[in-house]
Amino acid sequence: MTHTRTTRLERGRSALGPALELVHTGQAPTRAVLTAELGVTRATAGAVAAELEALGLITVDAHPTAPVGSQGRPSHRLAVDPAGPVALAAQIHADGFRAALVGLGGRIVATAPGCGTVDADPAQVISEVVEVGAELLRSTGRRCVGAGLAVPSAVAEPEGTALNPLHLAWEAGAPVRDTFRACLADAGVIDQADGGTVTGFAANDLNVAALAEHRHGAGRGARHLLVVGTGHHGVGGALVLDGRLHTGSSGLAMEVGHLTVDPEGRPCHCGSCGCLDVETDPVALFDAAGREPESGTSLLTQASELVRTEYDTDSGVREAAGRLIDRLGLGLAGLVNILNPDRIVLAGLHRALVEADGDRLRGVVADRSLWGLSGSVPVLPSELEHNSLVGAAELAWQPVLDDPIGALGG
Repeated sequence: MTHTRTTRLERGRSALGPALELVHTGQAPTRAVLTAELGVTRATAGAVAAELEALGLITVDAHPTAPVGSQGRPSHRLAVDPAGPVALAAQIHADGFRAALVGLGGRIVATAPGCGTVDADPAQVISEVVEVGAELLRSTGRRCVGAGLAVPSAVAEPEGTALNPLHLAWEAGAPVRDTFRACLADAGVIDQADGGTVTGFAANDLNVAALAEHRHGAGRGARHLLVVGTGHHGVGGALVLDGRLHTGSSGLAMEVGHLTVDPEGRPCHCGSCGCLDVETDPVALFDAAGREPESGTSLLTQASELVRTEYDTDSGVREAAGRLIDRLGLGLAGLVNILNPDRIVLAGLHRALVEADGDRLRGVVADRSLWGLSGSVPVLPSELEHNSLVGAAELAWQPVLDDPIGALGG
């Protein structure tokens, strides 16, 4: 009997990662579904679930009950362990930073905002946000599996450098990943005694937001997901293909903010004019509406609230938002013609625009697309409140999803 159970566990070890990812993304709410998705026997699925539970990653309902009116044997319910380990997530943007602890399932366990201004020295602000995150870890006593950093810049691979932090006062080529790891070590988040199992990752904020939306938000189930959104300044984009980020040969793909949508438009930081980056971001909305944003408050939050609260009641806001919607539609139509996604998710201010007048936006996309077929592509608002933070945590969780035992040190 002991030999049989050992053999079953060994056979199921290769299924631990796929099983954990199914629970993590909500695709296996019961052991019966897990069995079917993995294509294994019930006994092997049970051994896999028990192993993940022993690692403190999931919970298995000890007393399963069948839904009313159902037939057959009731199945054990599976869920991520609410008391399990977390990833430290950090996001830096033009208006400040935020740190969070994120568990499996994209659950934000704790979060804390940071400063209102970002230092010109990336090491200074990265050190500050890491210390905020380290304090969250100390106060909660959670085990940390790793850390992820989201920045408003393309991050080159394999170097881990921020190549175009246009909306920060950083020099191009700042070594954000190495700096992040050094700060994690200084703060005690990375412990050399861990044998290197805990480490830090860095990536573009829209890229990781897309990953989060694909796994836990409005992009679930899409095979070819296009995500476009505003940061606190500027516009970014990302593409998820079959569950994996498409980052190009060196991490620099999908710089959609520099598509021209108005050749006579506003000057862009890149040297061109009328880019999506400066025609559809929060600054563009306030300028078009003739409004002045309040100081000391997130520009992105103010712009989104302006659209949500005054689009239907203020003609100036409606006209300004309509201008942004038309420019955004032009950009999306070009991207659809090139990429042929099966779903588009809009984040940041663009989320508020599609919520305010989705019909107008979809109409522009359809009118400007090849044969009008792009008009049938679903264009949805993002669902996750802090998708860049959740996505940054996904970077840290990925080694655990790939190899739970190896990543957690057995």
